[in-house]
Amino acid sequence: MTSLICTLQDHRDDVNWCAFSAKLLATCSGDKTLRIYNTRDFSELPFSPLSGHGYSIHCCCFSACGQFLASCSTDATTVVWSMVTGEIEAVMEHPGRSPVRICALSPDSVHLVSGASDGTLALWDFPSKQLRRTCAVNDTTMVACSFSPCGQVFMTGSTYGDLRLWDLDMNQLHAEKNAHDLGVTCCAFAPDILSGGQVVQFRLASCGQDSHLKIWAINKFSSGVYKMQLLHTLTGQSAPVLSCAYSSDGQLLVSGSVDKTVTVYDAKNAVLLYTLNQHERYVTACAFSPTSPLIATGSMDKTVNIWRLEDGCSGHGGKSLPEEAALTSSDGRTSSGRSKLLVTDWSEEDVSEWLAEEGLGGLVDKFRANNIDGTELLSLTKETLASELLIESIGLRSKLLRKVEELKSESVCSGIPDEFLCPITRELMKEPVIAADGYSYEREAIESWINTKNRSSPMTNLPLLTTLLTPNHTLRMAIGRWKTSH
Repeated sequence: MTSLICTLQDHRDDVNWCAFSAKLLATCSGDKTLRIYNTRDFSELPFSPLSGHGYSIHCCCFSACGQFLASCSTDATTVVWSMVTGEIEAVMEHPGRSPVRICALSPDSVHLVSGASDGTLALWDFPSKQLRRTCAVNDTTMVACSFSPCGQVFMTGSTYGDLRLWDLDMNQLHAEKNAHDLGVTCCAFAPDILSGGQVVQFRLASCGQDSHLKIWAINKFSSGVYKMQLLHTLTGQSAPVLSCAYSSDGQLLVSGSVDKTVTVYDAKNAVLLYTLNQHERYVTACAFSPTSPLIATGSMDKTVNIWRLEDGCSGHGGKSLPEEAALTSSDGRTSSGRSKLLVTDWSEEDVSEWLAEEGLGGLVDKFRANNIDGTELLSLTKETLASELLIESIGLRSKLLRKVEELKSESVCSGIPDEFLCPITRELMKEPVIAADGYSYEREAIESWINTKNRSSPMTNLPLLTTLLTPNHTLRMAIGRWKTSH
C-alpha cells in the first residue's frame, strides 16, 4: 500500500529531477533553482532555494556522505554545492560549452560524469573538481547516466536509443544499439552485485520513448568481457517512460511517465505492485529515499509528491487515507487487547498488566518509573535488573527472567516466519538491513556484531567485504503486513 503524505509546490516551472541523501531531498527545475528539504518533515532548508545556474537545471545528485550536491544545466556547467552552507563549492564548465543534460556521481564520490547535448562525456575527479577525460558519441544527446555499485564502470543512454557501458578510462566496454526505439530517457543500476563462478552480474533498469521500462543483466566474465541480456520488458505505462529508480535494497523499481502515472514494481519478479495517479502532467522524475520507505516524484505540473510505502508498522501514515482509517488505533491494537500484539509492540501499560497477571504486581511501579515497554522488557538482563531497576531479590530477578524467556519462546513458536527473525537475536526484526553477505539482520544486532566480531559474517563466518548496511524495505513491509494480520 502507498499513500501520498505531502505535495511540495515551491517550483515555478517543470520539475526535472529529484534526489535523496540520508537526510535531505533535492529537487531541480526549469525555473533555474534547486530546492532542498529536510526529509524529517519536508520543511525547506533556510538556504534554499539555491540560485546560481543561468538556465534550466536538468539533473542533481548527492555525494555519498550527503555533504555535497552536484547539479547540471543548459548553461553548460555542473555546479557543486555545500549542503552545510548552501554555498557554491565549484563550477565545472563542460568541454565545448554544450548544455549539460545529465550528471552522476560514483558510489564512493571519487568520480563524476557529465553528459551533454553534443554527445560529449566528461569524467571529473570529484574531490579536486579536475577534468580527467572526455569522449564523444556523435549525432546524439546524452540524457542518462548511472554508475555501477562497484563504481568501476558506468552506463550512458542517449536520444539515439543506445545504452553504452564505459570504464573509468573512457573505454567503451559494450554498446546495446536500439535499446529503446526513439531514444533512452533514463537508466539506473540496481545497488546489489551478484556473483557466481566466473561471472559477476549487475542489474540495470532503463526506460525510453518506446513506453517501455526494461531490466537488463550485465555480466562481467573473468576474461574482462561484458555482455548485456534483456531480462524483462515492463509495459505498465501507456506513454513514454521518462524516469526510473531502484530502491536502496534493489527490491523495488519506480518509474514515471508521460501518461501522468507513477508505477512501482517488484524488481526481482518484474511484477507491477502499484500505479499512482496524483500528478496532472508528465512525471519527469522519481527517486527512493535510501533510509526510509519514501518515494519522491516530480512533474511538469511543477509539484513534487512524497509517497510512503506503508509497511504496516503504523496505522495510517498518509494524508490521503480515508477518514475512517484515522479511527483505527495507530499501534494496531484491537478490542481483544494485548494478546493480539507482539511483545515488541507492548506499551508500558501492557507490560504492567502482564506483570500483574504473572504475580509480579509488586514490580509495576518500578517498571513504570523506568518506562519499560515491550522492547525494553525483552532486553532485560540480571545486570540491568540489579543495577538499574534495583531489584535486590535474586529469586524475584530469576522468576522475572524466566517469564521473559517464556514470552520469547512463545513468539518464536507462534508461527512467525523464520525469515522475519534476525539470525543473531532470533527476534522479529524491526529495522531489517542487508549486509555484505546477502543476509538480512536487525540493524542494531549486526552493527554490534561488526563492532565486536572483526567484520565476519554471522551466517558464513567469512569476512564481510564491506560494513555497508542497506535497509531492506521490502522485508520490513512484509513483516508489517504479517503483524497486522496476526
